[in-house]
Amino acid sequence: MPDAVSGSLAHCPVGGGRARGKSRAASFGLDASVLVALLAASSAPTPLYPLYQDQWGLSALAVTVVFSAYALALLSALLTTGALSDRLGRRPVLAGALGVQAVAMVLLASADGVASLTAARLLQGAATGVATSAAGAALLDLEDPRRPGRSALTNTIAPLVGMAAGVLLSTLLARFAPAPTVTVYALLAALFAAQAIAVPFTAETVGRRAGALRSLRPRLGVPPAVRRTLLTTGTAIVAVWALGGFYSSLGPALVRLVAPHAPQAALGMVFFTLSATAALTVWVVRRTDPLPTAIGGCLSVLPAAALTLSGLHGLGLPAVYGGAALAGVAFGAVSQGVLRMLLASLDGRHRAATLAAYYVLSYLSMSLPAIAAGAATRYYGLGATSHAYAVTAALLAAAALAALSVSRRTRSRPHRTPHHQPLP
Repeated sequence: MPDAVSGSLAHCPVGGGRARGKSRAASFGLDASVLVALLAASSAPTPLYPLYQDQWGLSALAVTVVFSAYALALLSALLTTGALSDRLGRRPVLAGALGVQAVAMVLLASADGVASLTAARLLQGAATGVATSAAGAALLDLEDPRRPGRSALTNTIAPLVGMAAGVLLSTLLARFAPAPTVTVYALLAALFAAQAIAVPFTAETVGRRAGALRSLRPRLGVPPAVRRTLLTTGTAIVAVWALGGFYSSLGPALVRLVAPHAPQAALGMVFFTLSATAALTVWVVRRTDPLPTAIGGCLSVLPAAALTLSGLHGLGLPAVYGGAALAGVAFGAVSQGVLRMLLASLDGRHRAATLAAYYVLSYLSMSLPAIAAGAATRYYGLGATSHAYAVTAALLAAAALAALSVSRRTRSRPHRTPHHQPLP
């Protein structure tokens, strides 16, 4: 983690004073648990989509619309409220968003059709967008100088752990609990309510500043220090998050196409494979150089796409799951590498806004291709759509490899001081 992060805390008398008066470790743990819970709730519907399809006769397009409603609402929230916690403070923004999230879980539990399900996902996405930027920025505020890099690692690994936990919990409840489309949301609603109550008792790291209403104007607050990095890594982000969107929305349908008689649990667990492997990858590469890490992630996209498609050509379910695992390696490596590169040059005054910009690009990459794929299945079928999707992801990864390789050569090139310019 850069010195700018820890240094900004030292120069923030309001936030620093409040944080010293309370347990920073407890605050850090709660903020991390919030990210886990938010992403668990986001992935919990994935194993339930086949149940919704059977109950309500949903098409693949309808599933991707429900999935993307969440992502697009999240994007709208990030664009408007991404910097809100920089003005009002982390605690009030986070507590309010978690309260709304609990309400969204109640609406999901009571959904009785595609319209009510979509409306609940819209509310969930909006609440997640507000809470994600506030919780992620709070983790950066609470960086321990004695443990540099912990905040960046947590910002990357907590959402992946959450996605895996949400799929696993939902799959188990769908198999063993009564009313599976209700139970999981009831449990999550209770969790979010408890977190909303706990947040006001944690350390506040940002003092209230003027301009809260002005900060709600839709914009992407990307500081000049990170613009070049975001441009260089943008294609890699698009490639891996598009793969994540495919497995999250259409993964269960792909499993059903490849193995029509597979048990219900196998349908949702394909996305668990991706997210769990991604979380493990983030942990394994946490101390490696971020640029080679991102390059390795892009390389993993190519065999991931090939292996997934081979499942449609006779290799069956093991190939699909193997492709999902490799896609998880790519997702984890690219996410970890890119975030570390962004945070290495991050100006601590705009933490929430910078994270919001990263997530805007990420969720656009996850949602828009998934919607296009869902629409394509109506005309070309899931098999042909999967082929086109995999090839596109591979091409994006190849383009990202070229950009990252140029960046690596530029970084490794020695910087010579002109002979006529005196050294300081």
